[in-house]
Amino acid sequence: MHAAQENVKSGSTWGGRHAVVVGGSLAGLLAAHVLAAHVDRVTIVERDRFSEAAEPRPGVPQSRHTHVLLEGGQTALETLLPGFLQELQEAGAPRVGIPADMVQWQNGRWFRRLPASAHYHTGSRPQLEHLVRRRVLANPLINVREGTDAVGLLGDASRVRGVLLRERGDAARAESRPVEADLVVDASGRSTKAPQWLTALGAQAPHEETIDTGLAYATRVYRDKDGILGTDALGYYIVPNPSQTYGAVVLPLGDGTHLVTLSGLRGDEPPTDGEQFAAYAKKLPHPLVFRWLSTAEPLSPVSGFRRTANVRRRYDLPGRRPAGFLAVGDALCTFNPIYGQGMTVAAMNAVALRDVLAGPRRTPTTRRVQRALLSSSRQAWDISAGADKRMPGATGNAVAVRAADRAAHWYLSRVQDRYPGDPVVGAAFRSVLSLSAPLTAVFTPSVARAVLFGPPIPTPTEPPMTREEPRPDMYVGQKTTGSCASATGTGQDPVG
Repeated sequence: MHAAQENVKSGSTWGGRHAVVVGGSLAGLLAAHVLAAHVDRVTIVERDRFSEAAEPRPGVPQSRHTHVLLEGGQTALETLLPGFLQELQEAGAPRVGIPADMVQWQNGRWFRRLPASAHYHTGSRPQLEHLVRRRVLANPLINVREGTDAVGLLGDASRVRGVLLRERGDAARAESRPVEADLVVDASGRSTKAPQWLTALGAQAPHEETIDTGLAYATRVYRDKDGILGTDALGYYIVPNPSQTYGAVVLPLGDGTHLVTLSGLRGDEPPTDGEQFAAYAKKLPHPLVFRWLSTAEPLSPVSGFRRTANVRRRYDLPGRRPAGFLAVGDALCTFNPIYGQGMTVAAMNAVALRDVLAGPRRTPTTRRVQRALLSSSRQAWDISAGADKRMPGATGNAVAVRAADRAAHWYLSRVQDRYPGDPVVGAAFRSVLSLSAPLTAVFTPSVARAVLFGPPIPTPTEPPMTREEPRPDMYVGQKTTGSCASATGTGQDPVG
């Protein structure tokens, strides 16, 4: 039997003993929560030390930047942690309705501010992670080793049997200690060292698919001195595309402040100098954001982020890889963070892990579990990678546009032409982008008729500062269900 085909629940003591999760961020916490239903104890290994407050930490370098929880992630988190969305609301995380609550520009057009067909939570990443951590660590079966690095795996090419750990700090740096486990889950994020660890065991590292646009972004906290944005909207949103590569998003944090992120491509990255940051907004296709920054009060330094490549590690493919090892979250599939998918996919990974381990009909081998995890991130990858491969200067081994991509791109380009003004097409497309419906949502009869035969509906010529009043017939015929399909090149809205 191939090692990777060994029953995940077998091992020497699986079903009774110990699982180790490397990384205590969102993906790791939720994986530990799921695994606690199948083992005697779970150990989370975390390089940082957790604060009692909801604060950024070094191990999550993008935590100071804009994050959103898409509707697919909201559903997943509520399934895993019942009542969580109520906790999030009580903590003050804003709930932003799209498109009603955003002044949005994309592809040369302002969006009609129609009644919301999707909602995003826009509170800070540390706030959401803090709430998840509090819920997960209340389980007595889950323990955390803080201030500790995982530096390798125990076992061989046929099976992983634990991890090598080393406490952080100069005095302990030279000493590593083995910790045995029946399952090791890599949730260490985009900086994962697992491919090198597997090679050291004599196993094969996964094939990596990469697409890198060279996008960079910078973020700063502001307060509107007037308490509003000059509109009844909650934020601004300037979306980049291949012909207009600058972006901006202004979103509420829930405490009377707004998080502002500006983005650009390699060679023209947004600055981290405070004065130059606001001036960079002049590059945007409309002065709306620059004018607001010129009057708003900055409350924080500017934080920059440059590591935005899409990377998918194909642990699901055949190869010499050990049983007893899984990867989740960014350690499995890393998205350009500007698409706002990371937290949502981490939650969807955990739901997939729960479902495949609990499935009564099929034995959850390591490879089968890993395939389920990858499948839960596939639509997000197709959206972000499909859009990024069309950006100017994109590099990587997955940038080639296939013949099938061209056919899908033709239809989806027509979807995007109608998306800003058509309520039915817009609702369907937003359901796909928010990972709450499969791509088939934009192929239902009512949507297809509008896409194939209807002209684009006119949209505002200037920023729409007030919402449109709803009409009873606005969403007649809309349906957003169906089976999953590839979403290559959908042009996802980058929201953080």
